[in-house]
Amino acid sequence: MDKIGSFVNEQLKTEVPQFSIGDTIKVHNLIKEGTRERIQIFEGTVIARHGGGISATFTVRRVAYGCGVEKTFPLHSPNVAKVEVVRVGKVRRAKLYYLRDRVGKASKVKELI
Repeated sequence: MDKIGSFVNEQLKTEVPQFSIGDTIKVHNLIKEGTRERIQIFEGTVIARHGGGISATFTVRRVAYGCGVEKTFPLHSPNVAKVEVVRVGKVRRAKLYYLRDRVGKASKVKELI
């Protein structure tokens, strides 16, 4: 158990990005294609956060070409290079799954001023 605990502590990020549900964020994701590496940005609204510790994840949703796309990212993954907060959202729920059924302006989250 001690070996597992030491491995988990080694993999944890020291600076965890501060964002909450409803925020619009840019996730800088490290993509490996053969021998090359590049960073791809995925921008969208945070609709959920799950778990804690090393297994913490967050789900980001965006609409691309009229089709809704959701990605779940591990918070402490080395492939998540950086998380930028673009807008701070004003929401009253912990999970925003209802945005999946909304279309157009109804799927927007109000901005916290």
